[in-house]
Parts: sequence; structure tokens; C-alpha cells
Amino acid sequence: MSLTDIKVRSAKAQAKPYKLSDEKGLFLLITAAGSKGWRVKYRWQGKEQLLSCGVYPETSLAAARKARDDLREQLAAGINPSLSRKQAKLQASQAADDSFEAVAKEWMLKHSEEWTPIYAERMADRLAKDIFPWLGLRPISQIKAVELLMVLKRIESRGALVIAKRMRQSCGGIFRYAVATGRAERDIAVDLKDALKSGAEKHHASIIEPKAVGELLRAISGYTGEFITSCALRLAPMVFVRPGELRHAEWKEINLDAAEWRLPAEKMKARVPHVVPLSLQAVAILRELEPLTGRGKYVFPGVRSRQRPMSENTVLAALRRMGYPKEQMTGHGFRSMASTLLNEQGWNKDAIERQLAHGERNKVRAAYNYAEHLPERRRMMQAWADYLDKLRESRASAVRAA
Repeated sequence: MSLTDIKVRSAKAQAKPYKLSDEKGLFLLITAAGSKGWRVKYRWQGKEQLLSCGVYPETSLAAARKARDDLREQLAAGINPSLSRKQAKLQASQAADDSFEAVAKEWMLKHSEEWTPIYAERMADRLAKDIFPWLGLRPISQIKAVELLMVLKRIESRGALVIAKRMRQSCGGIFRYAVATGRAERDIAVDLKDALKSGAEKHHASIIEPKAVGELLRAISGYTGEFITSCALRLAPMVFVRPGELRHAEWKEINLDAAEWRLPAEKMKARVPHVVPLSLQAVAILRELEPLTGRGKYVFPGVRSRQRPMSENTVLAALRRMGYPKEQMTGHGFRSMASTLLNEQGWNKDAIERQLAHGERNKVRAAYNYAEHLPERRRMMQAWADYLDKLRESRASAVRAA
């Protein structure tokens, strides 16, 4: 006798598992815990086989019968349903391994030793935000150039022309890796070389006029946001490292007694160690911050988790809050500010370039010379901090003089 919806729904658990049979090999298995699973019994090459076809109530009686009928059609066509299902699962698993996102993550892992942690984090973030939502689950071999172009155009439409071009280049690297590992036929990104708008690299906005610098420094002194952010803002113009290097600063790299911050090669763009002499003012800021974050890894941890550095947008958002839009000043702009004014003040150009950690073409030479001009750089960094103090205090002095 075949089952009915009412009989299936009202079936209760018993001390031992039991079956309720339908017809043509379909039955419902009720466990001692009360779960209800559909099973189909069939014979293949003279041997009895069982195949699951859903759980009640997610799979209704009608749906279970449809699954049974599909199975019987496979049997009539000389196909083993169990083997067919295993092959389908294997193909789905292979498709997941061959998805754009899976290949991209392999590609990033392959390059992780070559990239700085900051660059790797930025690459992962851009792919996750700009590429994966639209192409991530697609088998990489099936993606067409026009599809990639549409995704890149989305980036371009928000005015991020340089990022769109960089993402095309990165996607090209991912497709070439897919070709090398047998999961794609060719790099389709190469077809898009001239399909995007030309966007020249923009210089980071910066304030370099001394009077305006003083106004900025006074705004930073009056910042009323998070204390950790305030310390980062106050330190940034004194050390003028790259924003990513600042927010990834770790306490183990800093020796306050020696007034020195030593960044390891893996954190630097040029993959060469870097020394930042700390002025008396910089040391004072760090000593003020040490009781709050000194027991953790990062000097400037994130608000949500002390196990991660502050967000890359934290300093930029603080500058905006103080009335400085990104077109006027950025976290990277402190480097341009220092470079311009220190050169105007007549400091040794080589010492300035070394302090800015601009890439040395000869990596072997750079590895040995990362501390080059260090005595002069120490004097320069202290003089620079003193100069910033004078600029910040200039208006107050003018008011007192009046």
C-alpha cells in the first residue's frame, strides 16, 4: 500500500528505526531520534543497492517519488544511479577547485613570499570586493573577456581608473596561472589591454606650504576621536613612512630606549630592512600609547580586534573628519610633505631618499646599505620634529606677540 502525506507526517519515532514503504522501491526510514529520510532500493547487476533521495519534510512525498522515477529512468538507460551521483559530486568538487576564486587564492598563496604582507592584504581585499562577487564562483575556463570587462568597468565607473587597470593586470596573472596549471586555455585579460580608460597614476594629495602644514598639525592636536587614531595621526608626519607600514607597526620592532624603529624586509616595498630614527617627540607619543597597546602585537590595533592592525581607511577618515578631503591630504601625503620641505631646507638628498625608503635598483647593495647615512638621518629626524613643533605653535606665538 502506497504512502500518503498524512501517514508520512504523523509517523512517530520508536525505540528502533523502522521503515514505511511506498512503491517501486521507495520507502521512508524513521530513526529512533525521529528524523525521516527517503531511500530507494534497486538492483544493479544482480546486487541490491540503496540510494538516499532527501530528508522529510524538506523533500516531500511527491518530490521523493520524482527522484525515484528519475533513478528508474537511469536504470532503464543502463546507468548506475549511485555511480552517476558520485561522478556528479566529483565534477562539482572539481568545478569548485577550478573556480576563479579558488585559482586566484592559489595564485596569491604562490606569490605570498614575494609580496609584503601589506600588499598581499590589499590584493586580497580588492579581489574580494571588486572581482569575486561577480566572477568568483565561475569556472575560470568559462569566463569570457567581455564578462571580465564588465566587472572592470564597474571599478572604472566609480572613478578608480588606476585600480581598474591594476585589477586587469592582476586578473591576467591569475589567468596565466590557470593556464600553467591546466585549468584555462589562455589569458583573456590580455584582450582588454586597450579597453579601459587611460588613467595616469595620481600623486597623493599633500600639504606642503609651511603655514598650511601648521594648520594641519594644530587640527591633529585637537583631534577628539579614538586615542589610538590620535597617536597615529600625531606620529605620521614625524616618521613619514608609508601608511601601511605605520598601521602594521609592531611593538617588537620598536626600541624606545634606542629611539629606533626597525622594519623587517618583508614589510617593505623594496624588500629591504628599514631604520626609522625616532625623535624625542615620537618617543614621547609611543610611550604615551604603550600602556594601552604595548601588551599586544600591534602599536595601532584595530577598533574591533586587537589581533589586527587598524583599518587602512582610519587615518584618511580622521583627516576627513577634521575637514581635509582626500583631494587635499592623504596618509601618504605626509611623505610628500617631508620630502618637499626637507629638500627645501637643504638636507642631504641621499639621506632623505634613504629615509623615505625609496627602492634601490640594486637589491644586493640595498640590503647592505639600509642603514646608510644613519647618523645624519638621526639628526634630520630630530630637526624635522622640532620644525613641525614650530609650525604647529606658530599661530599661538603670533597671537601672544600681538
